[in-house]
Amino acid sequence: MSASVEPRDFAEIDDSPAYDYGQDVEKKKHLDDTSPEEEDPFGNEEFAEVKYRTMGWWKTGILMVAENVSIGILSLPSAFATLGFVPALIILIGISGISWYTAYILCQFKLRYPQVHSMGDAGEIIMGRFGRELLGIGQLLFLIFVMASHVLTFTVLMNTITEHGTCTIVFGVIALIVSCIGALPRTMDKVYWMSIASFLSIVAATMATMIAVGVEYKGSIPLAVTTHFGFNEEFLAVSNLFFAYVGHASFFGFISEMDKPREFTKSISVLQIIDTSLYIASAVVIYRYVGEDVQSPALGSAGPLGKKIAYGLAIPTVLIAGIVNGHVASKYVYVRVFRGTNHMHERTLLSIGSWVAIGLVSWIVAWVIAESIPVFNNLLSLITALFGCWFAYGFPAIFWFTLNKGQWFASSKKIFLTLSNTFILAMAITLCGLGLYVSGDAISKDSGSGVWTCANNAV
Repeated sequence: MSASVEPRDFAEIDDSPAYDYGQDVEKKKHLDDTSPEEEDPFGNEEFAEVKYRTMGWWKTGILMVAENVSIGILSLPSAFATLGFVPALIILIGISGISWYTAYILCQFKLRYPQVHSMGDAGEIIMGRFGRELLGIGQLLFLIFVMASHVLTFTVLMNTITEHGTCTIVFGVIALIVSCIGALPRTMDKVYWMSIASFLSIVAATMATMIAVGVEYKGSIPLAVTTHFGFNEEFLAVSNLFFAYVGHASFFGFISEMDKPREFTKSISVLQIIDTSLYIASAVVIYRYVGEDVQSPALGSAGPLGKKIAYGLAIPTVLIAGIVNGHVASKYVYVRVFRGTNHMHERTLLSIGSWVAIGLVSWIVAWVIAESIPVFNNLLSLITALFGCWFAYGFPAIFWFTLNKGQWFASSKKIFLTLSNTFILAMAITLCGLGLYVSGDAISKDSGSGVWTCANNAV
């Protein structure tokens, strides 16, 4: 990009049509000698057979809800039981606010650098070739680990519904096959229609669980204001709260497929309002009725019949939310390989075959991870510590410093934002270090718990 373009402040995103791909092209050319079609990861789609930039802000918001509000919500009641009602509620609301802000930073960064399609592209801007490989591989691994958590949840779900009707590994293979088929569409616009089913599914499953625990336990249990379970258990619970908000690794990909990228701020609002409302309602109600013995995933606390109904309703979201993450992971590799070629927009044997092969390999790796780390909370904590904290908090803070280089102390507002982003970066470092410690300790203690076995893993 041209050095003459000044970085923008937080909350000062340029809403002019110059930042809408395909519109007012001539007006935007003064920003750089490179045309918008060359900057954009999908190029000129005017006569393309396969078009990617078709998503409106509302569709993007719902797709993000489907990606985020899935299995993360199932660990929150257990986290509330471990931390206590007041600390957990304060931490959850705080995480929501910070996540909203860091998502907004990613939108700024994308508008400033339209060529960014993935965390790898962003890494190249801040750290060159090394940054591209570091963030790109990290994003891919993060998404594959999230896919693994969906495979694991599906095995728990099917074992619960069928009362261990067959070998757990078989259920994992079923999840692998269904997910591969569901991830066949190459554009997010096609995946969006599945995301609606995913959203309705998790809402229905959560509502069914809240009703079931009310019937099962017949009377609420006084909420523990604070608790003490030991540092490892409590930090594991904190990591699970953070996991519910760490979908940022996919955001550059979502923005890239929007017809008006500047409207991504509206999509963020849709996501944060819906997910935080659902998180608080489900965690408080389920924890209040079940108490400190609440299970994770929380659907397991709904009683013998109730949990079967709840898990049955959750089948679409467990599969589809994983498919959304799988789509983003495959799209990262696909764009990396075919960017700038006609294969991006054609339905040829090479383009379609490559897309299918990339998806298949990604899901096989995810299935292997799911069979190797078969404890739900431990897997979520490991994902958050290794990747989620960096993509949702650490790197967005670094992106802000990049956007505002040379202006960090230019005004009182800049000083406040500099301190805020320094805090967010420090928080990410802390989450990574301590999270790896507690999740590693928990995984080592549970190393013999159903690793590569047909045994029943239902809660």
